[in-house]
Amino acid sequence: MSKWYIEKGDQGDIVLSTRIRLARNIDEFPFPAKLDAAGKNAVNSAIKTVLFENDGKDFSYIEMKDLSRVQAVSLAERHLISPEFAAKKDGSALVLSEDESVSIMLCEEDHIRLQVMKAGLALEEAYDIADKLDNMLGAKLNYAFDERIGYLTQCPTNLGTAMRASVMLHLPALTRCGQMARLSNTVSKLGLTIRGAYGEGSQPKGDIYQISNQITLGITEETAIANLKSIVLQLVAQERAAAAEIIKKPAEEDKMFRALGILKNARLLSTDEFMELASLVRLGAARGLFEIPIEKLNELIVSMQPASVSAAYEQADSPSARDAYRAKTVRDTLN
Repeated sequence: MSKWYIEKGDQGDIVLSTRIRLARNIDEFPFPAKLDAAGKNAVNSAIKTVLFENDGKDFSYIEMKDLSRVQAVSLAERHLISPEFAAKKDGSALVLSEDESVSIMLCEEDHIRLQVMKAGLALEEAYDIADKLDNMLGAKLNYAFDERIGYLTQCPTNLGTAMRASVMLHLPALTRCGQMARLSNTVSKLGLTIRGAYGEGSQPKGDIYQISNQITLGITEETAIANLKSIVLQLVAQERAAAAEIIKKPAEEDKMFRALGILKNARLLSTDEFMELASLVRLGAARGLFEIPIEKLNELIVSMQPASVSAAYEQADSPSARDAYRAKTVRDTLN
């Protein structure tokens, strides 16, 4: 089965992906921070039993302690787990669908962190899948819930719906026009935040940004999704307008063609250089300069991250070896 990130979804020239994440806790157990490994395993067992009794045929159950550091970080690079969860071992587990569109972290910050990923802008579709899984689990598990403040979570900022909706955007033109600081300030006033691709504290490598809702209390899931979708569509329109102006400039067009030339011929590519060049080529492809499928570039952006290269190639066990394997894979893909 092909992975979700190989597809090109709605608004796919700008929007890479959509994620809906729900945080849930079981009332009978303390939050994970107060549980020992045995307690976490009891939580995981309860969740696993419900999930695999009902709809588990397409899921794998992975104990984090059974993964190498490289394998765990590779999962984080593909946004299947949080970077913090990659460091967890005893008492933490991951439930993962075959196409990697659904991942459920068990005993991360909360007992359940249910994520659904879709290509392109697909907030309603992703939420529908997450909601069905959530209802199925909630029918058998006694969720920690308060009638006044909603779902109870370890971090108070998730109280209420305990939902984070986020959209990954490629915004190279707005970045080059120096507009991102202004846009970040504007959306923060609307209850949203713009960060790097890996969330809080991360840098926007390759001009890829994540925009997500900040408000979970006193608002419905539907309203949060509608607000986010409205702002995302405005950003998409602004990026397209800025890109249309940029590609009229010979110097900028030259940068895109040079970037493609390097990617097609380089023998060594560091992660940072690859991301910078791939951003330029993706911008050119999105605006029709190159006949390269956007989904092919999306797959490279995901799979050419450091740990993912090391996980795919056993011999890529040093930075220089990774750079060589990365360059070869990119050459083979684009030529």
